[in-house]
Amino acid sequence: VFALKKFAHRDHIGEKAAADINDGIDTVLTLYHNQIKQGVEVIKEFGEIPNIACFADEINQIWTNLFHNSLQAMENKGKLHIKTWLEYGNVKISVTDTGGGIPMNIREKIFEPFFTTKKAGEGSGLGLDIVKRIINKHNGEIELISKEGEGTTFIISLPVV
Repeated sequence: VFALKKFAHRDHIGEKAAADINDGIDTVLTLYHNQIKQGVEVIKEFGEIPNIACFADEINQIWTNLFHNSLQAMENKGKLHIKTWLEYGNVKISVTDTGGGIPMNIREKIFEPFFTTKKAGEGSGLGLDIVKRIINKHNGEIELISKEGEGTTFIISLPVV
């Protein structure tokens, strides 16, 4: 309940505020606890990173969408590895799953709105589009590394302001 309140109850002042990325990731992981406990091993490597100026509720939406996709890709069984570190004035976050990977022929399309590989009713095709828009709004970058049959890694870079 605490995690849900923390996730949902943000002040919407319309300005960026200092936020702890590691704490936000932990909050979202707590919300996914029931799906994770079915057979997902979560490996967290949280580095010492500074708070960043951001819209924290939007940043947490990134983790929500990425974790949701990872859990679906792994069918709630496998490893979810989350790492944070500081590099050249940017907070870096990697999210790696042991799902089936993203086929090469669709990688260019995954950030397009309404593109989905899921069955009808399972996905809107907006999750990664939203992730990309939020990252762009924060002057960040996202990188995809995927190997079919072995999993996917998204690396997000957000500037420390």
